[in-house]
Amino acid sequence: MTRLERNEKLTRLALLLVAFSAVSILLVITIFIFSEGTPVMFRYGLQKFLFGLDWFPLEKSYGLLPMIIGSLFVTAGALIIGIPFGLACAIVLTEFSSKRLRRLLKPIIELLAGIPSVVYGFMGVVILVPFIRDNLGGPGLSVLAASIILGIMILPTVISISIDSLEAVPRSYREGSIALGATRWQTTRMVMFPAAKSGIIASIILGMGRAIGETMAVIMIAGNAAIIPRSLLDPVRTLTSNIALEMGYAAGEHREALFATGVILFIIIMVLNTIANLTSKRRTP
Repeated sequence: MTRLERNEKLTRLALLLVAFSAVSILLVITIFIFSEGTPVMFRYGLQKFLFGLDWFPLEKSYGLLPMIIGSLFVTAGALIIGIPFGLACAIVLTEFSSKRLRRLLKPIIELLAGIPSVVYGFMGVVILVPFIRDNLGGPGLSVLAASIILGIMILPTVISISIDSLEAVPRSYREGSIALGATRWQTTRMVMFPAAKSGIIASIILGMGRAIGETMAVIMIAGNAAIIPRSLLDPVRTLTSNIALEMGYAAGEHREALFATGVILFIIIMVLNTIANLTSKRRTP
């Protein structure tokens, strides 16, 4: 065995160990969360735990349905706001603007992803919540406020990855479509967008993960009421905010119930990602 072959083998072994360690850490975290959270779920009753309407830890009542519905409402609202604006911005910067403008704006958009979530939450409390309270009614701290802030927060992810996906499409696709007489919008809609579909769906999945997993901004502007929202102006508590608000003082069965909340959140994210991936594969030509 030559020295070059020996170095290559050592490099492959080192990369394999790094990859295995990363997977092992994720597996250990998953096992820990499930081992801490599942006992109270089965002891309390899985159906009662998932579909119970009351969350009163002092009375041994652990109903997660309001938080589950709240998380889904807020995430859906964020996607409804973030996806159209994000894709529209990506299409404009990629297909209808100059390279100079794109090189200027893309780093600025990516920089927005590094802004701490507490800053977004503070802006929501100072500007958005009073606006909703004064013009639409309700307490201001609501599903609508949380959806708007989360929709803004996922924009950098959706825009940046969508731009990269559209730029990765071969230029021959665009040039061939225009040569056949299609307009720039027809080329974008019928050629570029379908060709970049897998990357665009990946950006939506990552944005969805960011929205459903966000904690600090949601705590600040959602109202944190453990009730099922009946309108966009009602306060809401999500699964992540439920864990963050109570883990600091929880003990015993209450602490196990919060770990069980993490288990439910883990399962919801896995289900949503699986559905999105299956949809992507089924629609990809």
